[in-house]
Amino acid sequence: MGRRLFKELERSYGFDEVAIVPGQVTINPELTSTKMTIGDLEFEIPIMASAMDGAVSPRFAARMHEMGGLAVLNGEGLYSRYDDPYTVLEDIIATPQEEVTEFLQQVYTEPVKEDLLAAQVHEIKKSGAVCAVSFTPQTTKRMSPAAVEAGADIVVVQSTVTTARHVSNSYRGLIFSELIETIKVPVVVGNCVSYDVALELMETGIDGVLVGVGPGAACTTREVVGVGVPQVSATLECAAARQDYFRKTGRYVSVITDGGIRTGGDICKSIVSGADGVMLGTPFAQAEEAPGRGFNWGMANPHPELPRGTRVKVGTKAPLKQILYGPTSRTDGTQNFVGALKAGMGMCGAYTIRDLHKAEMVIAPAIKTEGKFFQMGG
Repeated sequence: MGRRLFKELERSYGFDEVAIVPGQVTINPELTSTKMTIGDLEFEIPIMASAMDGAVSPRFAARMHEMGGLAVLNGEGLYSRYDDPYTVLEDIIATPQEEVTEFLQQVYTEPVKEDLLAAQVHEIKKSGAVCAVSFTPQTTKRMSPAAVEAGADIVVVQSTVTTARHVSNSYRGLIFSELIETIKVPVVVGNCVSYDVALELMETGIDGVLVGVGPGAACTTREVVGVGVPQVSATLECAAARQDYFRKTGRYVSVITDGGIRTGGDICKSIVSGADGVMLGTPFAQAEEAPGRGFNWGMANPHPELPRGTRVKVGTKAPLKQILYGPTSRTDGTQNFVGALKAGMGMCGAYTIRDLHKAEMVIAPAIKTEGKFFQMGG
């Protein structure tokens, strides 16, 4: 009798295990367009800042808009719980590491208040920026209409794992088609990592899907509960769902790779995997303008029984403009993300983000170490 397994396992790939193949035609980087759309909104660069209190404040959202991207405000964060969120931020930053998780759990027990949320949305809109606000599925029905009434342009519904068929005893599951009909602004939903879930979410009428479970630097989901799929494979699956849904309906849903992205090369690999954009947390928490002043923590951290995030010290590295556009003397790919994307597009002969979807990619587990003896030795 042959060897038998309880389950057959598929091989999945992360950023460090693949490489992009150059195109047969190359173009100058300045000829490329990095535009991204979500619903009927267009952005100059396909880069979003994730809804983490240490990364995105209303002031940071305004600055991100100036840079051509989009920052998402945590609608259940400190800014909608406290009259003076910046004092609470300072307290979080000052708390010793061994006490900070318990302190975060305590801080986030303060209720979310609609008037404070509206004030933060007004501040973002007053700057002229597009305003995106994120909620968990449990609070979306209650809080998103208040955010939209205050002027929010995009609602992001976000949890560690999201499906179109959530089962709960405590509340009636969020029906995305009903939400879209109620608020009438683009809705982005996440997070998921598989073809079937992505397709089912798209069929509800949403405008964007966030891809990624557990890859973020401040997220401990993979350690705590063991759930997650490497980002390249996850993006390939969700992008396949988008293509099939588009062929069937003629309606295009944006796929956004969310988490685990550290370098310009990771951004390029995300888009070659089929992403229309990327969402970054820790790289923006390292910006001089970030409210966390060199610290970052995940949205799932305050869970009272099982925190799935941790406060991480990421340091303050550079102004936001330098992180996105350079110039930089760093050779590790952690700055000048837009320059790196445009250079990669040029090497692949891609004029647009959708052109870059057509680039070839190979499995290459030695891509970061091949011939790099002296670089690796410091």
